[in-house]
Amino acid sequence: MKILLFSMPDVAPVIMHESAFHMPSLGIASIGGNIDEGHDVYVVDLIRQRRGIKKHLVRRLTAIQPDLVGLSTMTWQYPTCVRIIRLIKTVLPKARIAIGGYHATLMAEEIAESQEARDIDFMVRGEGEESFRRLVNALCGEDRLADIPSLSYKDGGRFVHNPKGELLDLSRLKLPIRDERRLTWGYHIMNQHIEVMETSRGCTRNCNFCSIRHMYGRAFRPFPIARILADIDDIYYNCKARWIFVSDDNLVLDTDRVIRMCDAIIAKGYRNLNLVVQADCVTISRNEPMVAKMAEAGFRSMFLGIESASKKNLVAAKKGDIINASRKAVEICHKYGIMIVGGMIFGFPNDGEEEIIENYRFLKSIGADTAYCQILTPYPKTGIRQELLDQGLVTNPDDYSRYNGMWANVRTHKLSSDELQYLFWYHNENVMGWWNPSERIRSQGRLWTSIWMYVFKPLLKKILARQQKRLGWRGRFEEAIKDRAAVNRFPDLDEI
Repeated sequence: MKILLFSMPDVAPVIMHESAFHMPSLGIASIGGNIDEGHDVYVVDLIRQRRGIKKHLVRRLTAIQPDLVGLSTMTWQYPTCVRIIRLIKTVLPKARIAIGGYHATLMAEEIAESQEARDIDFMVRGEGEESFRRLVNALCGEDRLADIPSLSYKDGGRFVHNPKGELLDLSRLKLPIRDERRLTWGYHIMNQHIEVMETSRGCTRNCNFCSIRHMYGRAFRPFPIARILADIDDIYYNCKARWIFVSDDNLVLDTDRVIRMCDAIIAKGYRNLNLVVQADCVTISRNEPMVAKMAEAGFRSMFLGIESASKKNLVAAKKGDIINASRKAVEICHKYGIMIVGGMIFGFPNDGEEEIIENYRFLKSIGADTAYCQILTPYPKTGIRQELLDQGLVTNPDDYSRYNGMWANVRTHKLSSDELQYLFWYHNENVMGWWNPSERIRSQGRLWTSIWMYVFKPLLKKILARQQKRLGWRGRFEEAIKDRAAVNRFPDLDEI
C-alpha cells in the first residue's frame, strides 16, 4: 500500500516572523515510522511549502498515487486541513482520507456530523502509532476496523467511534522517519538546522487551558534512555543537525530521570549539541543541580510557562502561585547559561489594562531572554472554555482558524475582545519595546543576531517611525492586524 502523510502549513508567529522557525512534525514522522514493513510510506511537512501549496500537493499526489492519505491537524489548522482534503479528493477521488492529531481527538463526534465528513474516511484519536498501523493492516485485509481502539470509521455512510485504547508502551515504538521518505527539507530555527524528538509523553499538571489530557490522559510516560540516545544519534549523525527541539510537554516532571538522561548524553560526547526544551517554573526553581547537569548535557534554551503575574489569574488557570518560582527559575537557568523564553497568557476574566501592563512589566523584570505571549484561547473540551462560556466571555466560539493564541476570541469583565486585542499589542510595543538579544542568545547565533541588531532593527525603526507619524498607534495596530490575518491565507487553495 502507498501511504502519504501530511502536516499542515499554518504557523503561529508569536515570537518572530513566520519564516523564522520551520520544524518537522514529529507526529506524522512517528506514525509513518511505525507502520509495518512492506508499505511505501512518505511524509510531507507543508510548513516547508507555504507558497504554492496547491501545485506542490498536486505534484506529490500525482507522482505517488497514494491509496491512503493521512493528515495531522491542530484545531486552528483544521479549516486549512478541510480545504486540502477537498483538493485531494479532486485529484484522487479513490484515495482514502484519515485525519488525526488534537482536533480529531477532541472533536471526532462533531466532525462526524459536519459537511466535510463526506470526504473523510477515518479519524485516529489520541496517540496514532498503533491505531494507524492497524488501520493500514485492516485495509490490506489483515485486521478488522471494528477491533482497532481509538479509531473512528464509516459503516453504512455513518461514523462509528471505537472505544478509546490504552496508552502505548513507548519502549516498543520505532524511530520517526527522517530519511529519504521525508519529502520536505530545510527545517530551521533562524539559520540553524533543527530536528524534533521527544523523551516523554504527557503531563500531570492541572492547567485548565490545556488539551493534553485528551491526548494522553493525566499520565507521564518516559521513553527508555537507550531509545532517547538512538533518537539523538539519528538526528546528530544521519541528519547532521546540531539543534534539537525536545517536544515533551514538561521534560522535568521526573527530576531523577532528567539527571540520568543528562549523564547518558554527556557520556556520548556529542560536540556542539544544542537542546531546546519546555519545563515548569516550580521544578526548575527547586532543582539547581539538575539545571547544572542539563546545561552540561547541551540544553541551551528553555520555555517556562509563567502565564501571569496575577495571583488571581494563576488560581483561575489552576497553576498555583508560581510568581516567586518564576523569578528563581530564570535566575538559576541564567546562572548556567540557559536562555529563557517566558510564556505569558493575557485575557483572563478579570484582566483590565492595568493587569496587561503588570504582566509585561513582570516579564521584563525577571530578565527573560525573549517572550512567548498569547491571548487566552478557549480550546475545545478544555476546562477554561466551559468556564468562559458559562460567564458569557467567549466572543468567537466557532472560527477555529483564530484559535492559535494570536487572536482575542474572548472578552474580559473589563475589556471587550477588540480592546483586549489592541491593548495586548499596544503595551507589548510600549512596555517590552524593541528586542535586544542577550549575550546568551548572541553566543548561540552571532550571525543572525548581528544582522538583527545592526541591519534590520535600525531599518525597521526608521520605517515604523514614519508609519507612526502617518498613522498613529491605532493605524499601526490596524496594519499589524491585517498582516497577521494574512499569515495563514493560502489563496491557491481557494480555487478548489
